[in-house]
Amino acid sequence: MRLPVCASGSARNIGEAADRGGEPIDVEQVCAMVDEFMGAGFSYFDTAFTYHDGASEPAIKRALVDRYPRESFQLATKLPAWAAKSAAEARGMLDISLARTGAGYFDYYLLHNLGGELSQPFEDYGLWEFVQQKKAEGLIRHAGFSIHDNAAALDALLTAHPEVDFVQLQINYADWENPKVESRKCYEVARAHGLPVIVMEPVKGGSLVKLPPAARAVLAEANPSAPLASWALRFAASLPGVLTVLSGMSNIEQMRENVGVMRDFKPLTAEEAAVVERVRGILDEAPTVPCTDCRYCVKGCPQHIGIPAALESLNIMAQFGDERRAKENYAWSTGSHPASSCIGCGACERVCPQHIAITSELARAAELFE
Repeated sequence: MRLPVCASGSARNIGEAADRGGEPIDVEQVCAMVDEFMGAGFSYFDTAFTYHDGASEPAIKRALVDRYPRESFQLATKLPAWAAKSAAEARGMLDISLARTGAGYFDYYLLHNLGGELSQPFEDYGLWEFVQQKKAEGLIRHAGFSIHDNAAALDALLTAHPEVDFVQLQINYADWENPKVESRKCYEVARAHGLPVIVMEPVKGGSLVKLPPAARAVLAEANPSAPLASWALRFAASLPGVLTVLSGMSNIEQMRENVGVMRDFKPLTAEEAAVVERVRGILDEAPTVPCTDCRYCVKGCPQHIGIPAALESLNIMAQFGDERRAKENYAWSTGSHPASSCIGCGACERVCPQHIAITSELARAAELFE
């Protein structure tokens, strides 16, 4: 989802992406990244119907599928029911993904981004049954889903759909005990259901390589030569039952660093786990907005603003100073209902259990992220 793109105005390797109005992916650099990745003994590639405005799947075809034997790699993609207007459109996404990638079948096929109101279209369109049918037809080898929700919601889904083969979760040491993300609790739910886990966001979108000085100092003292990303990758990969850890690498330097960490993988020792716990404590001490994502504020907002997402972006800035990640989260999560559309009615503040000055925080979010 974070492939390298061509410089502004460059025509190099834009290809199909430009034809469809998507982002101009630098396929030449992606080919070099694929070659190093495969050459180091790795084989799992993750894309999705919506990544890079639809340009990611064709890029994978050109950089991977057209250049390597099909049995030499594993390919995952995803079906976003929430982006479809009908069951027919949603079901047709698999055929489009197969055509875009030329893969013939998908080793891992995910119902994409369940959680909250986004989960309902997968039920309405009969997609749980659909993917099992396509699995029986040989177009899908393993069927699962990705989710951004709490442990209770995950448990309910896995109880209702025991037929899934795996689940993809947001797991990183910063979110391990986060009451909104519930990384640890979600991981434990998946394992209680006997499912393997694919980890997404192990470096929290890059934030865990942009740590505050106090956190950096703790890691540097423990191991001065270890890249910051290595602590995050090793934390996630040390968990039992993890199939693979996904990292959205944007250039060949990131590829080389991550491959170096994982090629000779060593789980975290008890002493190293204690170091990570100290870093998590430092991050938790940052002066963040005390939002618990109860969403009472959203229900009564006449402008339908994604208030918790806006506050989360403010917290990313407070903890990590990571403007790129904060803006990415803000744009993805607030959509057509930004903080700037707030009319100051105060309905949100009247129902907030944490007594947050929400209208003031929304004004700050609008100034920072719009």
